Amino acid sequence: MLQLSSVQRRELRARAHNLEPVVSIAENGLTEAVLNEIEVSLNAHELIKIRVYGDNRENRLAYLEQICARLGAANVQHIGKLLVVYRPAPATPVTVTTQKRPKTGRSSSTPRKTKRSFQG
Repeated sequence: MLQLSSVQRRELRARAHNLEPVVSIAENGLTEAVLNEIEVSLNAHELIKIRVYGDNRENRLAYLEQICARLGAANVQHIGKLLVVYRPAPATPVTVTTQKRPKTGRSSSTPRKTKRSFQG
């Protein structure tokens, strides 16, 4: 589990203030699908809010501890039914490979025909 200083935690709480919850934990609890969605969200955003539906405070605290332990994240804030979790982005960014366009039938030495060349 990642540890934060009080200064870091305060800055992250300020950044999280305007965020909307991106993941919800409902009556089925903290399933593998929910953990996978939290993992994807953390990779994309670093700092996320999670809404927990249910009135049991102990369950919310247990969910927060499980999320932080299993995903290597830090607990930023637990206020009401909202959990704020932070994990820094991976050091190696994900690169998107681009595909080259296929070559056209004409060679590069022949000039391209324009509209006027067809009009005669």
